[in-house]
Amino acid sequence: MVIERTNKEVIIRLPSYVNTDGLQRLVDYLTYKEATAKSKAKQSDVDALATEVKKGWWTKNRSRFVK
Repeated sequence: MVIERTNKEVIIRLPSYVNTDGLQRLVDYLTYKEATAKSKAKQSDVDALATEVKKGWWTKNRSRFVK
């Protein structure tokens, strides 16, 4: 593995035999870190939004699971 830092980015080089499932989880995590790096949201705000989204999803999809 080689890690390089330039003025604008960090470059990670891995051998081709690295497990892509684990690599995808790592990339997903890094994408999350990049997206939230400048966020000023509090955890309580994030939790409230997640609850609201889940409630809306359940309202729309409940009939698919409960008959």
